[in-house]
Amino acid sequence: MNTYKPVKTLTDVIRQFSDEDKCRQFLVQQRWNGCPECPYCGSNKYYIIENGKRFKCGNKECYKKYSVTTGSVFHASNIPLTTWFPAVYLITSHKKGISSIQLAKDLGVTQKTGWFMLHRIREFLKTNGSLLLKNTVEIDEVFIGGKMKNMQTSKRRAIREVGKNVNKTMVIGMLEREGDLRLVVSGQADSRENISVILEKNVDKSAFLMTDGTSVYMNHASDYAGHQSVNHSAQEYVRNGVIHTNGIEGAFSLFKRSIIGIYHQISPKHLFRYCRETEYRYNTRELKDGERFEISLTKIAGRLTYKDLIKKTELSELPMIRPQLPDLSVGAQGKMRAVYQIKNNKIVAKYSSLKEASIMTGIIAPNISKCVRGLRKSTKGFVFKYA
Repeated sequence: MNTYKPVKTLTDVIRQFSDEDKCRQFLVQQRWNGCPECPYCGSNKYYIIENGKRFKCGNKECYKKYSVTTGSVFHASNIPLTTWFPAVYLITSHKKGISSIQLAKDLGVTQKTGWFMLHRIREFLKTNGSLLLKNTVEIDEVFIGGKMKNMQTSKRRAIREVGKNVNKTMVIGMLEREGDLRLVVSGQADSRENISVILEKNVDKSAFLMTDGTSVYMNHASDYAGHQSVNHSAQEYVRNGVIHTNGIEGAFSLFKRSIIGIYHQISPKHLFRYCRETEYRYNTRELKDGERFEISLTKIAGRLTYKDLIKKTELSELPMIRPQLPDLSVGAQGKMRAVYQIKNNKIVAKYSSLKEASIMTGIIAPNISKCVRGLRKSTKGFVFKYA
């Protein structure tokens, strides 16, 4: 019998998930809504084996054995789930993150293990990253990297030979007022040509842009519904009470404080993962820590190996620009009804259609359709209702 109670503190996590069996049962509920699905063929027919530790696919063309961690970020990990769960709670609840050294001390693992665990957790800290931002969108950029004066003479000389500011990496921030945050790695600080592509992939054409006086934004303003800017060089920060970029600068402030106070140094190779972590916590800021912990464990699909994590990668090969959603306009999809995604009687997200809800959550549309029509109570741990 499931006696799970919503967690509120780290102590609750440690107390409720004190053994592997309780952790596995909770993961089955969060990942598969209590009905295991084969990660190899997708079949929901299964047999329980090894006293519930594993399952065997009931599809006669598959018959493979799997567990609740197969194909997830916990796949093939020697770290027990009783250690993973507190780690997930810590990284999602600490407002500025937690360092690998501190996590290692808290969990009793090595720093190397703590570092790998953090990156695996960041792998599934994803929000509605492909949903285009609308309404009023504030846009600004920040440069991440060490100061020239703190570098060795040989490194400073090499950088000057290449060009100014190439030691820094530019991150474009886009914030929909009363909505979501996007942090997208653009490239070197002197390469602004990516900005137009990033805007196209993240901001809807119907949006009203708020920027500073950077000329690159002026060049693309005509592509959107409207554009206003503030001239920071003239000490102008707010005009008429509504024209400003204070929201995105506040988000950048949190991001930079996590770097300065917690991580101290971030390599360009892994910068997008730290952006994803900050973005996730910011976009779920209205949730309580326990609710964020529960929702995080519904997103564990996907595996990150240590070999892939440490392999040499060119900056241009990293996932800097987000994919664009297919056209979900009324004309393309016919008459649509907005859908609420609900967890623990609280609205987690709102989508303009069933198809958009399916794309953003990864849940097949027929299951969502059954929920909104009352033929199914929930799917993948969520309740869906028409708005």
